[in-house]
Amino acid sequence: MRIPVIAFFNNKGGVGKTSMVYHLSWMLADCGLRVIAADLDPQSNLTAAFLDEDRLEQELPSDGHPKTIFGALQPLKRGTGDVADPHVEYVSDRVGLILGDMALSTFEDQLSEVWPKCMDRDERSFRVMSAFYRISQSAGNKHSADVILIDLGPNLGAINRAALIASDFVVIPLGPDLFSIQGLQNLGPALRRWRDEWKERLDRNPVPDLLLPSGSIHPIGYIVLRHSIRLDRPVKAFERWIAKMPSTYAKAVLNQPVDQTLTIDTDHNCIAKLKDYRSLMPLAQEARKPIFFLKPADGALGAHTYAVNDAYGDFKKVATKIARNARLKELS
Repeated sequence: MRIPVIAFFNNKGGVGKTSMVYHLSWMLADCGLRVIAADLDPQSNLTAAFLDEDRLEQELPSDGHPKTIFGALQPLKRGTGDVADPHVEYVSDRVGLILGDMALSTFEDQLSEVWPKCMDRDERSFRVMSAFYRISQSAGNKHSADVILIDLGPNLGAINRAALIASDFVVIPLGPDLFSIQGLQNLGPALRRWRDEWKERLDRNPVPDLLLPSGSIHPIGYIVLRHSIRLDRPVKAFERWIAKMPSTYAKAVLNQPVDQTLTIDTDHNCIAKLKDYRSLMPLAQEARKPIFFLKPADGALGAHTYAVNDAYGDFKKVATKIARNARLKELS
C-alpha cells in the first residue's frame, strides 16, 4: 500500500519547518492517525526534537549509522546492494521516526550524478533516485502509517530534489519577511521543473516492478509562522510581507493568475497563520513535548494555561486542513 507523503519545505531557513513537522506529527497522532516523521535534513534537528541526548547517544553509536536514514542508504551508496530495511524509532504508539544523520550530506554527490543517467535507462540511477521514497514507504508499512511527514533543509540541492520527488504533497511554511517571499519565488519554478523532469524519466525506467514515486509534489498551501501579535494583528513592520504572500504563492508556486484583492484571511491557499507562542517554547523544549501538551507540572501556569489551550486549537485546525487537502482519512 502506498502511503501519502507530505513534505514541509521552503528555500528560506528559520521559518519553523522542523517545529511544524514535530507538532503536526503529535497532533495528527492525537487525532487518531498513525504517523511516520522522516528527518531528511542532514542537520537532524527533527531527530533532536524528538529524542533527548541520552537516547540519541544510545541510538546513534559513534561507530556506525545502522538505525538512521543514512544507515538504510549505505548498501546502495557503497554499491553492495539496495536500500536496507529501515529502522523505525517509536516515540509513541502512533508516531514513528526515521532518524536523521549528518552523514546524509555525503549522499548529495551520488544523487546529482545519477539524475542525468536516469535518461539513459540506467537501473542503479533509478534505485538511487527512489531511495528516499522506498525507505519511507517501507517504514510506513512497518508502522501501518496513515501518513508520512518529511522535514527538509532550506536549499534546492540534490537531496531535497530527491526528497520532494518522493512527496505527494508539499506544505510551505513562511515567515513574514523579504527572504521568505524570495524563497517562494525560487521554490515554485524548481518544483514545477523537477516534477516535469521526473515524469520524463519515469518513462525510461528499465525495471517495471521497482517502486517509484509519482513525483506529483502537489502544493497544498502555506502556513504563516512566527509573526508577533499586537492587539491580534501582526506588527506593522511585517504587514507588507504578509500582504505579498497570496499573490506570490499563486504566481510562483501555482503558476496561476494573481488576484490582488486576496489577503491571507481570504486566500484558501493559506492553511493558517500561527502565533509565535514564544513563552511556551522553552517550557516545551525542557519537557520534551509539543507546546499543546504542556501541563502545570511542566510550568504552564496562569496565562500559560490559556496559551496551551489556544495552541491546541490552532494546531488542530492546521492538522484538519492539511488532512483534508492531502485526502487523508478523517481525523477524530
